[in-house]
Amino acid sequence: MNGQSRIGARPYPFELMLENPTALDRLEVEFKWGRYGIRMLNFHHTSFAPGRIVHFHKHSDFEFHFIPRGKGKVILGSEPYSLQEGQMYLTGPGLLHYQEADAFEAMDELCLHIDIQKLEAEETEEWGARWEQAEAEACIGRLEQLPPRPMADKYKAMECFMTAYRAWYENQPGVLTVIKQSIIQVLLRMTRAYDDTPQRDLPSRDMKNYRYQLASQFIKDNYMAPLTLEVVAERVQVSPRQLQRIFREQTGGTFSEYIEHVRLAQICKELAESELTIDQIAFQNGFSSANYLHYVFKKKLGTTPMQYRLQHNVKQDT
Repeated sequence: MNGQSRIGARPYPFELMLENPTALDRLEVEFKWGRYGIRMLNFHHTSFAPGRIVHFHKHSDFEFHFIPRGKGKVILGSEPYSLQEGQMYLTGPGLLHYQEADAFEAMDELCLHIDIQKLEAEETEEWGARWEQAEAEACIGRLEQLPPRPMADKYKAMECFMTAYRAWYENQPGVLTVIKQSIIQVLLRMTRAYDDTPQRDLPSRDMKNYRYQLASQFIKDNYMAPLTLEVVAERVQVSPRQLQRIFREQTGGTFSEYIEHVRLAQICKELAESELTIDQIAFQNGFSSANYLHYVFKKKLGTTPMQYRLQHNVKQDT
């Protein structure tokens, strides 16, 4: 029975999915979340005619059930529950269950069926993966412990079905990424509905190191400009005195010494690889004159810019 034949003034939020209810099932969606591999088996809309029964069965995967419209009942293990619009429940591995639509009213269902596999521990961790691994571990561990009973979908996990379907329907860029994110959101929102314990604290930055990284990157991007302690401090939102202290702690030297180091590294590169004059190199790298560059270069590196060029300029050998 399609959405248009139902009596009622309220529009059905999942009407679009009725055009092709199992479209997403044909996609091969597999992805890694933390230390888990997730394979999508089904991600679809289905309709139960009045009185339709799905007899007792069980499976080795996780199946998420949502009731966007209609009513019926479910038996989870040996416990019967009535089902109403807006409810959801999970049938995990090995759970015997039975479904039945109301005798006089059809029941729609949104179903996500996934296989979750624990992956082998990797020798090296991917960039930025530590917190994702912790979140995936917490969520999937919670899924394995959810009580076998229906719950109101108070965090709107059902909306994720339309998000994924619309991405496919409109051929949006990154459709597989949208589907992956939608699946993860279903898992997170369902576990949150069953367990409203406060989220543990998010990882906090080492603010001194963070500000040093911001400042050092800004210097590397703008070393040719007349940078001052005050300019960079304003950029990273600390006082000049505090920024000077951060550079001493992080580098063992002063702010000015760090800028000098960055500029000299670039100058050495240009002396070795370019045909620019010493004057040009000095002005392009923040030095007021070639004479001042000569003084700093000799003091820091024990040689003059011209001597360095003669020793390292690759063009001299060609």
